[in-house]
Amino acid sequence: MTTPTHEQHAPASSEPQASFIALIPLLVFLALFIGAGVYFQNQGVDFAFYQLPSVIAILPAIILALLISKQKLNQGIETFIAGIGHSNIIAMCLIYLLAGAFASVAKATGGVDATVALGLSLVPSNLLLPGFFVIAAFIATAMGTSMGTIAAVAPIALGVANEAQIELAVMAGSVISGALFGDNLSIISDTTIAATRTQGCHMKDKFRENLIFAIPAAIITMIFFTLAGQGQADVAPQEIDFINVIPYLTILVLAVSGLNVFVVLTVGILLAGATGLFTSDYDFIIFGKDIYAGFTNMQEIFILSMLVGGLAALMQQQGGLAFVNKQIEKLIARFSKHKGEASTRASELGIAGMVALTNTCVANNTVSIVVTGNIAKDLAEKHQVTPKRAASILDIFSCIVQGLLPYGAQALLIASIFAISPIEAVSHAWYCMVLALVAIAIVILRKRH
Repeated sequence: MTTPTHEQHAPASSEPQASFIALIPLLVFLALFIGAGVYFQNQGVDFAFYQLPSVIAILPAIILALLISKQKLNQGIETFIAGIGHSNIIAMCLIYLLAGAFASVAKATGGVDATVALGLSLVPSNLLLPGFFVIAAFIATAMGTSMGTIAAVAPIALGVANEAQIELAVMAGSVISGALFGDNLSIISDTTIAATRTQGCHMKDKFRENLIFAIPAAIITMIFFTLAGQGQADVAPQEIDFINVIPYLTILVLAVSGLNVFVVLTVGILLAGATGLFTSDYDFIIFGKDIYAGFTNMQEIFILSMLVGGLAALMQQQGGLAFVNKQIEKLIARFSKHKGEASTRASELGIAGMVALTNTCVANNTVSIVVTGNIAKDLAEKHQVTPKRAASILDIFSCIVQGLLPYGAQALLIASIFAISPIEAVSHAWYCMVLALVAIAIVILRKRH
């Protein structure tokens, strides 16, 4: 995200002096979040890294940032509030609300079930593994959530795997792979929202940029799953309600066409509600309640985005982000002695490494994008990395790491459904592995214009 400058507190011509101390609050946040996750994991608690809400873990960091600020307390609070209220943060939060509302209404009106049924009807019995990759990919692209996709598809995939005698870990890897492929591309995914808003690019541009990385990786992954195919099963005919699939298809088409995302999501919500109103006993009161339920489902990332925006403003004012920029610049200079393409390439790899490392720590791809977005934008602007490219790299490399973390929510969820270990599940998330190789190769070899 881009935090505002605070000219009322410092001369416009002066930039914050680089300071490692200003980064300590962020390190405190990560230490609390990761430390709690490690503790609960050692205690054998399910979803260990999600026991301490991130919005609680960040509060001590904010207090510390205010205490070490060189500004007076009232000025520091004003800086914090200005960061929360920046237009990028507010726009991001509003999009979260609309995306949550659409997902909630579409699920309640049968859109998810209809989309799964449509996918199953198209899967040949001898191509179950690549078939479930495609089903999960399509549903995640439409729903904008890998977790929701896994919850919807995994139980069906488990039954099919048992009937066809397919190794459960391989089927789990197929579902995770497809879910993360779609989540990475979806225009209503919170990772896409965070990446595009922090880098200042249009969603359609980021979507098209992502395709350059995702399509080759997906094709290779489908070949792997086809070669790994074991057995076959006749999937029972599914009753398909095409009307309930229309809202998903509509928002995909409208989003790629370049229509404003607020309009796209509003149309999606109205269409999803209309399908329920005209095809079932769904009514306006339930419609309203489902919209509100969607809002509440986005509560944590909504609040966290605002708090991180405020914390980033404090760190920027105190020179923390300048310090990080300086260190990455040194690293880029070490590997790139020449300006131009080499410098741009090194900067892109720096952004990729930064978000990947952050995601390894926090086990949440959206949080990692929000936390690193400001620094990534500064690097991109300095080294001629286009906003759509920076947003795409942020989303792709956070997606790669998220799909390979045995303590990530996706692995934990599918492991619990399939009754296998999370490590078994992620060891077959081949799309994430292939995407990593493809993305690095493209960053290194692709010509810049």
